[in-house]
Amino acid sequence: MVDSEVTRRVVGDFLRYVRSGREPQRAAEFMAPAVRAHQVQSGDLATVERTPADYAEHVREMTATWGAFDLTVEEFLVDGARAYVRLVQVGRHLQPVAGIAPTGRTVRQINSVVYHVEDGLIREYWMQIDRAGLLAQLRDDC
Repeated sequence: MVDSEVTRRVVGDFLRYVRSGREPQRAAEFMAPAVRAHQVQSGDLATVERTPADYAEHVREMTATWGAFDLTVEEFLVDGARAYVRLVQVGRHLQPVAGIAPTGRTVRQINSVVYHVEDGLIREYWMQIDRAGLLAQLRDDC
């Protein structure tokens, strides 16, 4: 039987400690040794395999690029082993992104993610990122 409360706790703690950038080194507490990450970025689908160490490094790279960003969970819905989360991340543009030199601007990124939890660990996730909106902010198109 799938326990929705386990899913809620695992994903909630993962977001609170790891994805937030506060304690990325704790990724192995919440992630399986290999996690399939399906990512849609402005209509382009890519699937990569992430280890907890890879994910922790990815979060550290985000912190280098966006500074100590604020992560807000705007929606968190759980149904059995799946959790849908809409995140808003606000940070400052401190490192080059897509060939755009650091602007120092405050940027707002919106992501939607569905996490799949089995045996108390995140095993797979599907993420959509508004890259076009992010680039428009960096280019001052909005």
